[in-house]
Amino acid sequence: MNEYSSSYWIETAPPGMPFPALDSDLNVDVAVIGAGIAGISTAWELARRGRSVALLEADRIAAGVTGHTTAKLTALHTLIYERLRRTRGIESAKLYGHSQMGALRRAAEIVDQLGIDCDWEETPAFTYTCDRDRTHLLRAEAETASVAGLPAEYVTQTELPFPVAGAVRVTEQVQFHPRKYLLALTDDLCHMGASLHEYTRVVGLSEGDYCRLTTESGGVVTATDVVVATHYPIFDRALLFTRLSPRRELVLAAPIDADRDPHGMYINPEEGIRSLRSAPCQDGKRLLIVTGEHFTPGSPDVEERFARLADWAIDHFGNVSFTHRWATQDNDSTDSVPFIGPLHVASRHTYVATGFGGWGMSSGILAGQLLAGLIDGRTFSWTKLYDPRRVASTIREGPAFLKHQARVAKHFLGDRLPLLSGGRVDDISPGDGAVLRLGTHVCAVHRDKEGQLHTVSARCTHQGCLVAFNRAEQAWECPCHGSRFDRDGKVVHGPATRALERREH
Repeated sequence: MNEYSSSYWIETAPPGMPFPALDSDLNVDVAVIGAGIAGISTAWELARRGRSVALLEADRIAAGVTGHTTAKLTALHTLIYERLRRTRGIESAKLYGHSQMGALRRAAEIVDQLGIDCDWEETPAFTYTCDRDRTHLLRAEAETASVAGLPAEYVTQTELPFPVAGAVRVTEQVQFHPRKYLLALTDDLCHMGASLHEYTRVVGLSEGDYCRLTTESGGVVTATDVVVATHYPIFDRALLFTRLSPRRELVLAAPIDADRDPHGMYINPEEGIRSLRSAPCQDGKRLLIVTGEHFTPGSPDVEERFARLADWAIDHFGNVSFTHRWATQDNDSTDSVPFIGPLHVASRHTYVATGFGGWGMSSGILAGQLLAGLIDGRTFSWTKLYDPRRVASTIREGPAFLKHQARVAKHFLGDRLPLLSGGRVDDISPGDGAVLRLGTHVCAVHRDKEGQLHTVSARCTHQGCLVAFNRAEQAWECPCHGSRFDRDGKVVHGPATRALERREH
């Protein structure tokens, strides 16, 4: 396979205004940790209400998980409505539909209000199947989604270049350029006087009448309210890590002629998962964006998965030439509904947004509305649906909860430790990495392309699980909670806030 660029959204957006790292103490009404779509949306909604806001990002704004999304802005989330009807009742399905469609309308209002040029395109969304034995599931989903307020119908024809057995079709959905959209919001935040800081990693939280955030550099932010919008919560006082499962997904993009555009956003929820859409491209072409191959962080076969995804795209769209590839990262809640609201049972001034399950565009915008409302003392009819403290669905989510706990426990107990004694440093090829026992330490050892070794502790600094090497992205990944580290152990993605310890080899 040829060489690729990284995320199309990061490559094709303006570089964005650089924001300084926080180098002094700061006092604000609200501090928002994490500058992806949830954090930026929340900060913007609060600033519009006249609150003084600090937005703190450990790396670059809108360049992490949000910068690597597929950017579908839709309320059709695979088969969520029929699942909600079965597990929580039809009223919950209606509240979910109302809130998610409301997020689309809110985004449209913001684009119009700020005059944002973000490749905004209204297009239908589809959940489809090629298996006739599964069409009854899609018929039920279309019926329930319609009752829940979506413009949904069951169809048997699409504009895909291959036949489908059936599909749920929802009109009035949107695809856009997420980074262009969010950079416009950050520009407006600056105009409203908000404090924006990049390369500012928050490592400590003290709660009280006023909350205190400690940064890696030693600076302190004092705020009445704090929002943790770091994708996976870096502070988890409600033990949400027991109800969140991290997963990654691969993305390939290739220019195609406009007459091959499938005219919609599509997802097949069956084994392997295939999702696709297109975006405006140069020279009158469209960019075909194909997503799939869900895997747990730390999976050793990422390159093979990229190859499978490429083969699928070529089989269905012809001999396309891929120009970009990247990987998304998502967290699934055990009951399929995001956690948006108070951080824990005793929270008075701390809030969280997480568990978007692959639908972070609509849920991130929704989170901004919900959290700004809570901080202002207002609620929506759907606020309780997303409350992280909810317990009503705990029994129904039991199987998913137990499956997640079994997988995490497996890594906590070090199931791979018996395998470590057989490996040797000399067996590691350039560009590869392995977890080995070296003396009394379990080490993550990487050999770079020049043959130099980089050795760090293999224990994730979040909860102590063993990391594994992702060859495709040249990173160490934690399979338990999704933390990612570069070859020298620096945190690339949380919930970890501390680097892997260096080891001498």
